[in-house]
Amino acid sequence: MNFLTKLDKVITNNDSLLCVGLDPDINKIPPHIASQKDAFFIFNKAIIDTTSNLVCAYKPNSAMYEAAGEDGITQLKKTCDYINETYPKIPIILDFKRADIGNTNNYYASFAFNYLNVDAITINPYMGKTANNEFLSYKDKGIIVLCRTSNPGAGEFQDLIIDGKPLYQHVAKNIIDSWNTNDNCLLVMGATYADELAQVRKIVGPNMVFLVPGVGAQGGDVKSFVKAGIGANKRGLIINSSRDILYSSNGKDFADAAKAKAQEIRNTINNYR
Repeated sequence: MNFLTKLDKVITNNDSLLCVGLDPDINKIPPHIASQKDAFFIFNKAIIDTTSNLVCAYKPNSAMYEAAGEDGITQLKKTCDYINETYPKIPIILDFKRADIGNTNNYYASFAFNYLNVDAITINPYMGKTANNEFLSYKDKGIIVLCRTSNPGAGEFQDLIIDGKPLYQHVAKNIIDSWNTNDNCLLVMGATYADELAQVRKIVGPNMVFLVPGVGAQGGDVKSFVKAGIGANKRGLIINSSRDILYSSNGKDFADAAKAKAQEIRNTINNYR
């Protein structure tokens, strides 16, 4: 089953466009978890078990695990294996943001898709299509291309005007016209820029799916970006929240608190679909 089909099925089953970012921070994890071996995995497992009926995807950020060295990568692998074995209907998006020459991308892709067995990854388009063909050739996997990101300094390059249009709009046009030959491309569109999101929706049409970071801690307003970006059949968005859900509580009730927050966000999103 390819990524978009898997995603569509879980959206229906869980009535959800919410993605939970599995971005463990040892300084924020509850102390009774942080003191244990495999703290990241234990924390992730509890979050996954309490939110599995509320999400359309999980999104671990590779950087959090890489920073912990070999042990961190092992726990990332354990997390992906746990989702694939226990909740196989829920897709995994690896927040990777890789970009290099084709030969190097081949190894990045192998790590993500063959070792971790994730369903989708984020990539950077700066190196161009030829270099990224190593990712795009995985026809059953989702290739999520950075377009207009949610960080405050995103406009430094993304808003540069080229031939009368900002660079991020050229990226969107190229993805839909040239890169998406296998129908496996998606775009990263930040929740903090609803107007830009609406413009890109006009460029790519109703069927392209957007990964939308920036909900919660980064300040994205749910109503504005859902109205701006919703696609065909009231879908077309994977709306990610990480810190607001993961760290709803620092006590032994952290998993239940995360569930309550995920349900609140899921329901808020659905109110505006």
